[in-house]
Amino acid sequence: MESTTERIQEIYAYREMIFSQVHRNLRGRYKGSALGFLWTFLNPLFQLIVYTILFSVIMSNNIEQYSLFLFVTLIPWIFFATCMSEGCGCLRDAENMVRKIYFPREVIPISYVVSQFINMLLCFSIVFIALLVAGRLSNPFVLVYLPLIMMIEFSLALGLVFIFSAWAVYLRDVKYMLTIITMAWQFMTPVMYSVDMIPGKLVKLFYLNPMTSVIVAYRDILYYQQTPELDTLAIACVMGGGFLIVGWHLFNKLKRRFAEYL
Repeated sequence: MESTTERIQEIYAYREMIFSQVHRNLRGRYKGSALGFLWTFLNPLFQLIVYTILFSVIMSNNIEQYSLFLFVTLIPWIFFATCMSEGCGCLRDAENMVRKIYFPREVIPISYVVSQFINMLLCFSIVFIALLVAGRLSNPFVLVYLPLIMMIEFSLALGLVFIFSAWAVYLRDVKYMLTIITMAWQFMTPVMYSVDMIPGKLVKLFYLNPMTSVIVAYRDILYYQQTPELDTLAIACVMGGGFLIVGWHLFNKLKRRFAEYL
């Protein structure tokens, strides 16, 4: 059995293949559509408009600049939700490659998550323009924490895509179940509301959700312009690293029979 170091070295040797897959995913996502790459920005903007109308007009709240409050967490949530609902099918989408060519199977989920991560980074350009126009970039030094929380979320998403894409090879229903779970997961994560609105006795339960600490940290950095609480960062680090380790090892066990089931 390969050691973790040998697996990482082999994946690194196939880095050109990862770059190629990322390029293919980014170009192919909206291929043939009239607006093409613009959908990368239009999708989150449309969701922002709908949620803002719903939660600040119909279900009014007292949150200042609610659209910004929502926008700074909606973009990272969309990255995570897309990885969950669509990333689980990445191995099945590449079944011809998996059956016919030898390469480290980890290349497929890694390239998928990297593609979505690049999409998120592009969307953050709009977030920063919105923050600048609204006068919310009052403490730019706090942005040094942003790469850290982004890498934590990347680790969490990659770990879960390792797990669910491997399971989906053996059980197609995983993809359909995840579509429903992701929808419910969004409402159990403080994306559209503040963590302060959660009843006190349920707060600890909400923090068992690995995305809660990630979303709280994004909002602290971008909306409140303050350093995230140490506890929040610690929980996010443990959750992100933990799921990556679990996903890495589970994927290694399940990948041996991928070609047989695809």
